[in-house]
Amino acid sequence: MQELTAEELADRVSRLFFEDAPIGIAVTAVDGSCRRANTMLAGMLGYSVEELTATSLVTLTHPDDLAKTHDAKQRLLEDRPNSVEVEKRLCAKDGRYVWFSITYTLQLDRAGGPELTKYFLDITERKQREHALRHSEERYRRLFETAHDGILIVEPQTGRIVEANPFMTTLTGRARAELVGTLLWNIGPVFDTAASKEQFAALKAHGHVRYEDMPLRTRDGREVPVEFISNVYLVDGKDVIQCNIREISERKLAAEALRLRDRAIDAVAQGIVITDALQEDEPIIYASLGFTRITGYAGEDVVGRNCRFMQGVGTQEEPVARLRQAIQRGDSCTEELLNYRKDGTEFWNSISLSPIKDAKGIVTHFVGVQSDVTARRKLEAQLSQAQRMEAVGRLAGGVAHDFNNLLSVILSYAELAGSDISPDDPVQTDLAAIQKAALGAAELTKQLLTFSRQQVVETRVLSLTKCIVGMEKMLRRLLGSDIELTILPALAPGNVKADPSQVEQIIMNLAVNARDAMPQGGKLTIETANVELDEAYAGLHLDVQPGAYVMLAVTDNGAGMDAETSKRIFEPFFTTKERGKGTGLGLAMVFGCVKHSGGHIFVYSEPETGTTFKMFFPRVGGAIEARPSALPVLEPETESGTILLVEDDDQVRLLARNILRRRGYVVLEAPNGGEALLICEQHPGNIDLLLTDVVLPRMSGRLLAERLVPSRPTMKVLYMSGYTDDAILQHGIINSGVAFLQKPFTPTTMARKVREVLQMARLSR
Repeated sequence: MQELTAEELADRVSRLFFEDAPIGIAVTAVDGSCRRANTMLAGMLGYSVEELTATSLVTLTHPDDLAKTHDAKQRLLEDRPNSVEVEKRLCAKDGRYVWFSITYTLQLDRAGGPELTKYFLDITERKQREHALRHSEERYRRLFETAHDGILIVEPQTGRIVEANPFMTTLTGRARAELVGTLLWNIGPVFDTAASKEQFAALKAHGHVRYEDMPLRTRDGREVPVEFISNVYLVDGKDVIQCNIREISERKLAAEALRLRDRAIDAVAQGIVITDALQEDEPIIYASLGFTRITGYAGEDVVGRNCRFMQGVGTQEEPVARLRQAIQRGDSCTEELLNYRKDGTEFWNSISLSPIKDAKGIVTHFVGVQSDVTARRKLEAQLSQAQRMEAVGRLAGGVAHDFNNLLSVILSYAELAGSDISPDDPVQTDLAAIQKAALGAAELTKQLLTFSRQQVVETRVLSLTKCIVGMEKMLRRLLGSDIELTILPALAPGNVKADPSQVEQIIMNLAVNARDAMPQGGKLTIETANVELDEAYAGLHLDVQPGAYVMLAVTDNGAGMDAETSKRIFEPFFTTKERGKGTGLGLAMVFGCVKHSGGHIFVYSEPETGTTFKMFFPRVGGAIEARPSALPVLEPETESGTILLVEDDDQVRLLARNILRRRGYVVLEAPNGGEALLICEQHPGNIDLLLTDVVLPRMSGRLLAERLVPSRPTMKVLYMSGYTDDAILQHGIINSGVAFLQKPFTPTTMARKVREVLQMARLSR
């Protein structure tokens, strides 16, 4: 067997330790992207190693821990200690957060750049224990400090007071400093020292002593009758005596304190109910005002009934079964149930059930704390819907991108074939049918791209009210005489930033849908208004930021929709119309247009009542911008120039090459950025235009242009793509005024765009 070098041996040992280590280990870039992770770490988080290395640990970090993660990394990079340790939470695959103690170390990768090795210890249980301990200590301290009884902590060996709560100082008139350090029998309950010591010995022997009516000596010499209870507790292995002292001469004050406690319970937003566990069917014996506020039922409405009556006729077998099992075991339990208020409306009820036990440990009652979590459940549903819509949008955009490549080939070859044969040739009819079908398909892909917010848009400052007023005549013709159209413009409408064509698409699609929902006629109202969405509204709608908006509302009194249909109407290809009556993309397009403008859309509908679409567009300042006028494209007698064509799709590249060569251009072609760089380096002559797809393997069209333009400053750039995703927009390709050719294209549209770019280049020289 070949002997390993020291370096190879060290590398093998390192890999074995990495893979077989009993702790989680990951190697990341400075930005948090995971380069390697061992099986233990993946198992801790519930991911596969491949899933973990495909993501960034920063995205898994709890938002509250991002700052200290950044600080730890900065200390490591700037101060260069041997290691830095930080405790933080990472999101596991099942959605729970796992606490880790992470040790960061810094080293250089093979390329000499910095990378971080991180060692992970799961400290979730420790954190839970620490939290429970802190909660217990804080709870006891709160009880100690806020108790309405005097409490003394006494040293068992000497009878000396070591702690007194605030109420004890009130009761005795003595400051805490006067009480602490004093012998218990110097303030009572028994003033005879010998008798007190005897009682003290009995307390230590039995662990409990109770005085029903004993005098307590106050600072001013008064004797106050009190109930005096002492208990011996074991704390940290040592006996501690706690004395609870209640003044019994002030029953009225005690009764008032009891009433104050009841008022405090009634002031709590949550509903509190107490059930009798010893009676059959555990009837309610008490219900707070908070319960009444949540459910609408007064205390007298529910006393004697089981809480199940609020569940209505529906069954929720699993959570109800868990509650029943907890009650049978005498355990605490928290569940969420769909309940019904007294007026019949639904609400989600979070019920926390806790047992009350008597001195023998028998469960006598249960306390149920109920919270209305409907708003939270609504937000969770909105988040789930938003995530599903985002996933559908990504799928739709990808499909449209690939389909646009195919449509470019179909449309272009149909046009080229038509130009090669006589206009009277019968085949022209077939080619025209092919082109018509392909253009229809292109319109569908355009709608998909609009929904997925991957369409090129030309936004400008405009007035929604002016757009609607300008469309009024067309809308009336579209709707027909049996539908009454009312336009309610805002008195002083604010401006928004949007693509005017998309705004027109929104209004047209909603108007058509409204017309179809009112086959026997009806009313359609289009309204604009300046609105302010506050924190309360934003709290109920997941993606809304508080601020100034212009509202566009479209309301009809047609057939309406049920709740399940309303949840799905923005999904592509979902439609309630008959087969052949619609594509299911109209409302998907509306959704995409609104989102593309940074706005929000909500639907309110009930069967047989009608539907209202409310769209909120961010209000902007500035004057209204007119539509830009296009420069005339001169038709040259001959076309010439050298074009570097970069396209990874073989069919599209071959098509573009043929189109351009037919027009007289010299075409240099490459399937990727690497080959394009090589061609540019080796080509001795001038290159007039770089025509490149935006999305290329390994090197984007934008990066390729940045690499080539400095060496060929006279070369112009024309980008083309079937879609534009967020990353492209963020890099400024579309919004920077750079020339762009949208797929699908035809020979005519491609030639015109190329000629336009080259013409503008010649005019600028």
